[in-house]
Amino acid sequence: MHQPNRRAAVFAVLALAAGALAACGANEDDNDNGGGSDETASGGASIALLLPEAATARYEAFDRPLFEAKVAELCADCEVVYFNADQDEAQQAEQVDSAISQNVDVMVLDPVNGVAAASLVADAQAADIPVIAYDRFIEGADYYTSFDNERVGELQGQALVDAVGAAGDILMLNGSPDDPNAAQFKSGAHSIIDASDLTVVGEYDNPDWSPDNAQSWTTDQLNTIDPASLAGVYAANDGQAGGVIAALTGAGIAADALPPVTGQDAELAAIQRIVAGEQYMTVYKPIPVEAEGAAEAAISIVNGEEVADTVDFQGVPSLIHDPIVVTADNVADTVVADEFWSVDEICTADYADACAAAGLS
Repeated sequence: MHQPNRRAAVFAVLALAAGALAACGANEDDNDNGGGSDETASGGASIALLLPEAATARYEAFDRPLFEAKVAELCADCEVVYFNADQDEAQQAEQVDSAISQNVDVMVLDPVNGVAAASLVADAQAADIPVIAYDRFIEGADYYTSFDNERVGELQGQALVDAVGAAGDILMLNGSPDDPNAAQFKSGAHSIIDASDLTVVGEYDNPDWSPDNAQSWTTDQLNTIDPASLAGVYAANDGQAGGVIAALTGAGIAADALPPVTGQDAELAAIQRIVAGEQYMTVYKPIPVEAEGAAEAAISIVNGEEVADTVDFQGVPSLIHDPIVVTADNVADTVVADEFWSVDEICTADYADACAAAGLS
């Protein structure tokens, strides 16, 4: 799972990719320009990458550049046609139509609404465009790539149970009702929490995964219960965890007395909170594995090849990857070792003392 020297390699490839992608249209008839054996079959192909939103740090900072760089590495004459829906279903539908009208060779789609996106898949397939469902499952897609989402919820739930260590009251903040992954995270977490001695005294399915909603909802809950009695908080992702922690500190809970709060995505702010002891854990999903795997699958498709190493997930050939728990004890061995985040990025002046105590240097 770990990708040594990944960040340096990504930016080196991105520098090369910029020139290669700019030259796509001019080289459609010249397949012998350094792309390797894959290039002959896939030269000149266009691949649509449609991501759901930009508020979550991972999409623009990691998924997009990693995907584009891998495509450029495998096929210097291929073009990535990029769209971001800004969490707008209607806009994403228009973007799918645009990709179809541009006659792309394959579509990699991370849906705003996984259920509604089944019709988008059908539209693409009617135009003979295969679809890879990226990160979120879409019924009827040709392929699907993601992490084991129920396992993510199980890891979060188990971490919270272990951190609380006994019976206690907790809040649960789940993801968006429109996101099929959110239901899987929620199911996995409940499978652990419901079997424990923890009591869920408030639960919220958060539209758009909004950190502001998370903060407001948590503040409302703390007006009806004693904040000091709260044993922990299940937050399905790091953005919500940040909102929860803001609400808890706003209610007068000192930073060193915060209850355990879970998260997901290994966002930089979350890693800093974990090092500082404010957030208990996050789930790290090595995005290079997912983004580069999707790019490799897309190139295989345009080459007319089978996508290798798939498993069945709800009837769709799938590439399913394993998530990793990150706590203060293993930041160095996970996100730092993978160069997902560097020590310099984590250990800014505000976190210097906490980093020193955690042995990050």
